[in-house]
Amino acid sequence: MKTNKITKIAALSAIAAILQYAAMFIPFKVGGFLDLDISDFPAIIGTLAMGPVAGVFVELIKNILHLPVTTTGYVGELANFIVNGVFVLAIGYIYRYNKTKKGAVIALVFGTILMTAAAVLTNRFIMLPMFIKGAPASVYWNTVLTLITPFNFARGAVLSLITFFSYKKLRVLLKDKTNL
Repeated sequence: MKTNKITKIAALSAIAAILQYAAMFIPFKVGGFLDLDISDFPAIIGTLAMGPVAGVFVELIKNILHLPVTTTGYVGELANFIVNGVFVLAIGYIYRYNKTKKGAVIALVFGTILMTAAAVLTNRFIMLPMFIKGAPASVYWNTVLTLITPFNFARGAVLSLITFFSYKKLRVLLKDKTNL
């Protein structure tokens, strides 16, 4: 990786971590544990500008930086990384082959759908059983279908809209202006 790209990933990761920390101070949490934050926005911007691997690195670094203040025993950060890693990977790979407005819309829609599916599977089979040990499967499915799925779909839609209306202006900041 070029030094320029590493620097941009680091800067986006720092912005994402700040946004994630800021979300901790929002008193309202969906279901008591789902943060309403936009800390994935820098990863999406990085993905569109530099590719899916850049977005995954932003997600990874953001979650590592959040570990010292976790209140979830690292489960929340793992879930965040898995679910949002799928989100940026999907967006990045789809957009890579169709870098148009239409391609961006398709990438963001499919990214949201795949992220929501990843949240269903991750929460049902890994995260909720770690938090709610020994509960019947119906409790897990009820939580996933009535709380986690709509939340992640709505969050993906909001992030997609913010990205769609701001990426063109922000990509100028991430354009490679040197040959480093």
